Amino acid sequence: MKKSELAIMVAVVSVSFSAILIRWSSAPALAIAFWRLFFTTLFLLPFFILWKRDELKNLGWKRMGGTILIGAVLAMHFSLWVKSLEMTTVASSVILVTAHPILVAGMSYYLWKEPLSKANVAGIIIAIVGVIILSYGDLGAGNIWGNILAYIAGVCAGLYILAGRKMRRDISLLTYAFLVYMWCFVFLFILCLATSTLLYPYPASDFYLFILMAAVPGILGHTLYNWSLKHVRASVVSVSLLGEPIGSTLLAFVLLGEAPASVLVIIGGGFTLVGIVMAARKVRKRRKKGNWKPTC
Repeated sequence: MKKSELAIMVAVVSVSFSAILIRWSSAPALAIAFWRLFFTTLFLLPFFILWKRDELKNLGWKRMGGTILIGAVLAMHFSLWVKSLEMTTVASSVILVTAHPILVAGMSYYLWKEPLSKANVAGIIIAIVGVIILSYGDLGAGNIWGNILAYIAGVCAGLYILAGRKMRRDISLLTYAFLVYMWCFVFLFILCLATSTLLYPYPASDFYLFILMAAVPGILGHTLYNWSLKHVRASVVSVSLLGEPIGSTLLAFVLLGEAPASVLVIIGGGFTLVGIVMAARKVRKRRKKGNWKPTC
């Protein structure tokens, strides 16, 4: 197994715990998002200072501005998604927040000229059909606003992946991740001030959860995704994110006692997994043959 494939696999498992940790916290959505990004940035700070601080001198205002914009998009993603978990089920929220591979695949093909084979397209379509089936199976729960917030958060995630694919060509992983996370928590801090969201006090158990959110879905999840963006196409990373709804739904059932709303959730999950496997398997075969010509 290649390092990029292993990294994506670890990232999928890690981010699957995110919704569970958020549900266990008693803090409001914006406070959770802020502290998660604060501790994620804090974890990366000593490594950045030791190894990459000199990279800032050659970064330039254009690329620094890019990290600021991406940080703002990521802040919007986290604030909307964490809020959606207060208003809908784990399954629906995580499904909809990852419903963006069509956006990523299409735009990365036209903007970055990243090729897509017929098998890649078929895998993406099957994965999206799975997401639609999953969403339909939860329609009767009356969670429309939570679902809308999760979907918008998913659009932000797609833009985050696209922009990251572009930026990671010129910036090291550590510098990119540190700067984006730093700007993200800065914007989240501003949002907390603007909405009068308290950042303290909360029980010690909440801060343990914030640290876990930063370490597991933050460092092992999103940072590994950022690393993989330099080694695989953005559309493949985006499709792999669809593994998160499956993991989160299973964890919600085991740890929260929250069962899928209907059998359609299980059926849709199966379609989603098939789409992920198809897209990833075809990429491996094409890389071995060295055939990177677009066929669609």
